Amino acid sequence: METMSVHTTTPPITQRPARRLPVRRRHVVGAVGLLVLLGIWELIARLQIWDPVFVPSPGAVWGKFILASSVHDGVTGYGGYYLWEHLWVSLRRILVSSTIAIAIGIPLGIAIALIPFLREALGPAITFLRQLPPLAYFSLLIIWFGIDETPKLVLLVIAAMPPIIVSTTAGIEAVNRDFINGARSLGAGNLALVRYVLLPASLPDVFTGIRLGIGVAYTSVVAAETVNGVPGVGGMIRDAQRYNQTDVVILGIIVLGLTGLCLEALLTWLQRRMTPWRGIA
Repeated sequence: METMSVHTTTPPITQRPARRLPVRRRHVVGAVGLLVLLGIWELIARLQIWDPVFVPSPGAVWGKFILASSVHDGVTGYGGYYLWEHLWVSLRRILVSSTIAIAIGIPLGIAIALIPFLREALGPAITFLRQLPPLAYFSLLIIWFGIDETPKLVLLVIAAMPPIIVSTTAGIEAVNRDFINGARSLGAGNLALVRYVLLPASLPDVFTGIRLGIGVAYTSVVAAETVNGVPGVGGMIRDAQRYNQTDVVILGIIVLGLTGLCLEALLTWLQRRMTPWRGIA
């Protein structure tokens, strides 16, 4: 009597689900990595491989953080503003511009996905804007709108909007046709179809576009604040660069980096809460 043997094969590594470290262990590994980087930075500063003007020590940057966050010798913070005021102004610019970009980008992305004429008419223009670096058209915006808040906000809106439009369009076009046909058979009109079928089904892609758009706006805020950008972290960095205050420049970079990490974590958490079905087959 023959016996049947069952052979089990190990799936290729590319097909295995990625295993992540436990949350606590990830935090520990991240903290250790940060301490190692700080140690290398401190060592380079102590060895004075480069002039302290170019590579200040972590202690010098921390000292600038204290000064920029307090009143010293009758001077408030940096440039007459506390560090948190610089950060808040930059974040406010990003928040306002991103809100405008979302309010315009999502409806426009839906319209482009549903109306072939708009896709052909606006597609090249959106691709053109998406490829342009912000500084390429910032000078033109200054000529048109002056040096106050308007050119900064317009710059950030233009930078943030194309990823939102593209992701929304792709999400709408990828909706299962059975959902659309089912809604149509139940008598759904165009507005009801968009509200109850297309937009919810494409929400993961829309959120991805929002994250990308806000990220582009965040990375463009320094460019937006190169002209009359104080208060603002980008303006603070630009002003410090003129006077070779490298410690202030590094402080601004660190503040932007840490704030960007927090903003990305918040958007990721919001995306998971709003689209819990994302990634489920």
